[in-house]
Amino acid sequence: MSQISTTSGSLNASRWSPQKIFSRGLNHTDERPPLLHLPNGFVKLAAMQRTIAAELPGKSNWLITATSRARAIAPTRSEWLGALATTILLVLSFPNFSLAPLAWIALVPLLVVIVKRPSPGSAFLLGWASGSVFFYVTCYWLTYSMIHYGGIPTLIAYVLLIPGALVVGIFPAFFAGVTALVIKRWGPLAVLIAPFTWATFEWLRLGVTGQLWNAIGYSQAELYFAIIFPARWGGVYAVGFLIVAVNAGVVLAILMRQPKDLVIAGVVIAAVPCVMLASWKQSSHPVAQPRLYVIAVQPNVPMTMVKSVAEMKELLDRHLALSIKALNSLPADNTPRLVVWPESPMNFTYANDRTFQELVATLTRDNHTSLIFNSLEPGPNDGSYNSASLINDEGRLISQYDKIRLMPFGEYVPVPQWLGGSLISGLVGEFTPGDKYTLMPVGNQRVGVFICIESAYPWIPRRLTAEGADVLINISNDGYLGPTAVMRQHLANTIFRAVENGRPLLRVTNTGLSASIRANGFVEDITSGYEVDVRTWKIGPAFTSDTFYTRHGDIFVQLCTVITIASLLTAVFLRRSSRSLR
Repeated sequence: MSQISTTSGSLNASRWSPQKIFSRGLNHTDERPPLLHLPNGFVKLAAMQRTIAAELPGKSNWLITATSRARAIAPTRSEWLGALATTILLVLSFPNFSLAPLAWIALVPLLVVIVKRPSPGSAFLLGWASGSVFFYVTCYWLTYSMIHYGGIPTLIAYVLLIPGALVVGIFPAFFAGVTALVIKRWGPLAVLIAPFTWATFEWLRLGVTGQLWNAIGYSQAELYFAIIFPARWGGVYAVGFLIVAVNAGVVLAILMRQPKDLVIAGVVIAAVPCVMLASWKQSSHPVAQPRLYVIAVQPNVPMTMVKSVAEMKELLDRHLALSIKALNSLPADNTPRLVVWPESPMNFTYANDRTFQELVATLTRDNHTSLIFNSLEPGPNDGSYNSASLINDEGRLISQYDKIRLMPFGEYVPVPQWLGGSLISGLVGEFTPGDKYTLMPVGNQRVGVFICIESAYPWIPRRLTAEGADVLINISNDGYLGPTAVMRQHLANTIFRAVENGRPLLRVTNTGLSASIRANGFVEDITSGYEVDVRTWKIGPAFTSDTFYTRHGDIFVQLCTVITIASLLTAVFLRRSSRSLR
């Protein structure tokens, strides 16, 4: 065969043979061949076109280069499986599975993949996929209110959850990408930067998205022991840092063979329990002589209440009956008493409801008790506060805390009015945020109250403690999210707030889980979910010292951020310098 048939005539086969194309290529002066019809299996069309296009200038060359880079970034099947393994292990570490020890090896599969092929682009994709799926699965309960109270079909509700998961998943993606970049420059030992980058991007997640839900440290909340005590100096970030450090040490032990590398891995892993023990302080003794009795009322008000006069009266009577029953069971001594009613759909309004004012005044005076309850109170410009109010044992309102951190799309709309924010606020409501960290005096105790989702923001309980709180109380209502994992996940947040600040913390909820948490994070009493209940808890002597975290806040994770940025800049700068020398 001496000629090859083409769309525009014929080509000399010897001139345009594949052998010559591969051996000498095409240059700008070469005649460009037309598209080829290759009979008799002379050469595959796709392979021929790729070969020719790769040698041609212009758009074809750019396209092939971009395609090649995309293929280089694309993770392999085994790498995807590694990311999937990490996702599964992380999910199993959190409620309701609560296999907390798995968190200490959960990142190993992903980190092994990154160390073996430190491609920042590939690592970013793997981290994004893993993080997005993790948040989607562990926060599935966000669909509950959409389905049961919003009338949204189940399938659509779960689809609506995808964008949020993808946004939050960006932060594990950056963790993986930055870690890969540093490892690519410095080698496998640089996997030890992982705990720093992980802590950094968890902190940035809180700052950018306004939520730190299911940070890896929270997986350990129910274990107690000394595992969560590093939160006393570094918050939940410190516990997460140690978890990722162990993961990195395990990766070194698996992949490295040099004795010195194995020694480094062993030192890293062994250092973690040492740090935990050094953070430990004994504070779990039962209270022998209480300075305050706290009665926690869990009324189990249904989310579907229609707020008719009869229903409101019935539910209010339930609050009163539970409170009085518990008060009558207390010893007849001079120990101050405090009844706490949770956040609930009751929406009490103290300032504008004379009947309610008289009712709570009678309750407190007749039973020599103080009362904290959730209420909607007037704010500036015809707005409303979501508040916690304190009535003393003389029946007078003496303190009011207005919720500072509101729930997006539940209590305010984070959308400008010109983008339709005013329309949305008409559907979900618009509250005014408070700006004062108000303490509530009960006997000789100063109580710091925060409301619902504020337990997920470490700085709010920390600020209340720094202002002088002896005991922290979280009033909450998770009922609109159903009997799901959110109940235990929310509890994990409050456990960490107790440890971080070295204060007993009482969680009083509408539907559960209400709990008494000691200053060391030990849950000494807890209710069941979706049951009417009332508990009496004894609060001991006031603490006089603040933890390092209370005094200095997020200085540890800020240091991690500085180290992460320095490592990233050094890796990028040195890599560019080395390129310029070649």
